[in-house]
Formats: sequence, C-alpha cells, structure tokens
Amino acid sequence: MEMTNEGGRPAELRRRTDRMVEQLGRLVSVETPSEDVAACAAGAHAVSQLGKEVLGEPGEFVEVDGRTQLRWRWPAPPGGATVALIGHFDTVWPLGTLERWPFAVDEVAGTATGPGCFDMKAGIVQLFHAVSVLDDRAGVEILLTSDEEIGSYSSRQLIEDLGRRSAAALILEGSGRGALKTGRKGTGMYRLEVAGRAAHAGLEPEKGANALTALAHLLLAVDALAGPESGSTITPTLSAAGTAGNTVPAHAYAELDVRVTSQEEAARIDAALKGLTTVVPGTSLTVTGGPHRPPLPPASSAALFERACVQAGRLGLERPRGIVVGGASDGNFTAAVGCPTLDGLGAVGDKAHAEGEYVEIAGMPERAALLAHLVDDLR
Repeated sequence: MEMTNEGGRPAELRRRTDRMVEQLGRLVSVETPSEDVAACAAGAHAVSQLGKEVLGEPGEFVEVDGRTQLRWRWPAPPGGATVALIGHFDTVWPLGTLERWPFAVDEVAGTATGPGCFDMKAGIVQLFHAVSVLDDRAGVEILLTSDEEIGSYSSRQLIEDLGRRSAAALILEGSGRGALKTGRKGTGMYRLEVAGRAAHAGLEPEKGANALTALAHLLLAVDALAGPESGSTITPTLSAAGTAGNTVPAHAYAELDVRVTSQEEAARIDAALKGLTTVVPGTSLTVTGGPHRPPLPPASSAALFERACVQAGRLGLERPRGIVVGGASDGNFTAAVGCPTLDGLGAVGDKAHAEGEYVEIAGMPERAALLAHLVDDLR
C-alpha cells in the first residue's frame, strides 16, 4: 500500500530511496565479521562517516574491551522520555565473502543483496534517515555495536544501561518478512568436554576409555532434556573427538545451542546439563557455559506493537504482523532490564545468515517513515 504524504516525511523519504540504496552498498562493501576486531573498527568508521553524511554528526566512538561501538545522544528535556534506537554493524560473513558475492541490485525484483545487507546494515541506513527527518532529536539515543553476532560480550553493559534510562527500545534488526518481532527466545551456550583414556583400537581397546562413546550417550541424554511442549530446544552444533583412526579417543567435545521461552526453562536446562555424568567407565565430563541472553517476552513489546500498528495506519501502510522468533538480539537485554522493547523494525527482506540474503528496496523508505513516526509518538 502506498504511503500517504502525512507531514511530508513519507514523500521525502521516498525521494531518498536511490540514495539509501547507494549508502547501503557502501556499508555492505566494508566487511565486518564479528570476530575480526580490526575489520569491525574499520566498519565503525564507515558507519560514522555515513552518520555524519545523513545526520550531520559522526557520533561518538566508545571503546570497550578493545572493541569499537558507536553512539549518538540528544538529551531529553526535563521530564521528557528517551527512546533508544539499537542496532549492530558486525556480520556473520568472513573476510573475502565480497569477492564471490558483491553487493548488487536487481532492478526487476526490486531487491538488493550482499553479505550483511539484511542483517542488518539496511536497518542502519533506515535508522539514520528516520532520525534525520525528525523535527527535533531531543530524547533520541542511538547505539550501534560491533559484537552482536557473537553475544554482545563487550557491548552488553552499554545496551543494558541505555535500556535502564529509556522509556522504550526500538531494535533495528531485520523484520520477519515484514513482520515486527514481538518476542524472542532466550539463549544459552554450553560446551561438553569428555576426558577418557587412549589405547590401541586393535591390540587392546579394552584398556581404553572411549570419550567419543561417552559423548554419544550424553548427547542422547541432552536430546531428552529439551522441552518441545514449552518451546525449548537444545541443538548440538559443533563436535570433535580423537586423534587417529586406530586409537580409542581420549578426548571428545560438543557445543550446544540452547533456546528457551522463559527464565524458568533456562534454569531447568542449566541445572540438568550441569548435572550430567558419563556412563562409560574411566571417562569424566566437564560442562562449561550457561544462560546468556534472557528471553524477550511478548508482554514487553505488546504496547509498543500496538502503537506501531497505529502509526502504520496513519501512514497508509498495511497493519504489520507480530511474530515470536527463536533468534535472539540485543533487544533481549533491554527487555530484561525492564525497558519496553520492540524488535524487527529494520529491513524488509529475508535469508538472514544465509547465502542470498536480500532487502526489499521499496521497504526502506516505508520502514524509515514508520520508525520516525513511532519515535515521535513515544516522545
């Protein structure tokens, strides 16, 4: 549905569409794999430059544990509300991905593609343009981080502090095929390490203690701990064992990805995993890790979602859907400190973390307009 011309913002943002796409291409062309601190620092400078271009201000570089985060702050007047706009510029794609998959625009399909375009560099472009069309910026704070994809270990404190002083947090992660994300599961990360005893697999296997066999039994036990009726999942993701094809493995490990819908489920699974023991004589188990991101419950976003729907109606846009997803974001942290949080306000597109992720170009000015109107409504 076409946006109306309320306040002149939608029409102005539509006129900027080509500019938005060109700016998205620039951000995508600066690769920012989360694990590469230097690449993310270079990405921070590219984002800062774009912020200066669109907002007139380059933002503030915030160094935490050797990593570079970016922040823009316009204090609220006395008694006024602060609205947090949160995103990240790191991606899951390793350096060199652009060589085989460069940023590209499909004029016929109306899409743009490239590593990190949907998750979530288009959201950053949209955020900057939304803030640029506000009549004033008082009470707006922007935080863009460099380690969201690997757990936000250096930026978590910044995110939680911003959540505590804000009336609302709007998260610029990609939408769910246009749907806003009204809830997210919590996450946990664990590592199971089994120690055994090596022996020759042909001459005297009975003298060994097979760590791989012990791990196999443990993974079957782990599978039984998940709670499908509650939405909890435990997924083994990485594993290795042994040193040679003719040797009883003396060591084996597996990493587990845990997703939960409640803190109670997080505590249940944490206790169960840390209570596991091996069944193969001569082997022992060490469990490390634990709960990380708490769940973002739908109750945290309910009021914000309705306000977003009202603003969409005023813009002549279709009422957005709301969905609960298994993936986590920094919105989990703001919700956990009591800040009302609405996620998925970034790009319309699909295939996050997958080859061929893309952005629907027509959605960029629409979502920027929706964000601007929602910020004004909240202030």
